[in-house]
Amino acid sequence: MARISPLVLLPPVLFAGIAAMFLWGMGRDNPDDLPSALIGRQAPAVPQTTLPGAAQLTDADLQAPGVKLVNFWASWCPPCRAEHPTLTALAQSGVPVMGIDLKDPQPAAQRFLDEHGNPFQRLATDPQGRAAIDWGVTAPPETFIVDGEGRILYRHAGPLVDADYEHRFRPELEKALAAD
Repeated sequence: MARISPLVLLPPVLFAGIAAMFLWGMGRDNPDDLPSALIGRQAPAVPQTTLPGAAQLTDADLQAPGVKLVNFWASWCPPCRAEHPTLTALAQSGVPVMGIDLKDPQPAAQRFLDEHGNPFQRLATDPQGRAAIDWGVTAPPETFIVDGEGRILYRHAGPLVDADYEHRFRPELEKALAAD
């Protein structure tokens, strides 16, 4: 009788393990959601630089009463351009929107805001991207909901547009505003 080598069983076992991982991943509540280790914690420090003529965003602003948004953006980022009307509408509706311009040459950032309007109540610039690392930003745009004590309540990776805005971000914002 021929003996079967244990190595012959290795490929089917590996395949079954990989298939099980994929099936588990597909069954998660929201497989596109990128969790943040900062949820429930104090917001990291913000850079102490801004664009000429803009109100400087400070750490104290994040601890001021009321819910606010902190949006990491850049003029070179197409999704940031797509979400800009949403940020403008949120600011016009009374939601304080703070901005952190990420790795952007100052003239380009200023030109972008001059052309498209400035929805940011306060603004900081992060030319080296160090603050973005502290906040856990993977790529702009990313928007954080921050409570009146400076704690991060929610992180949204990607542009605030269409169904993603309506079904993921807006309910979290409404929940934060109701709890305020």
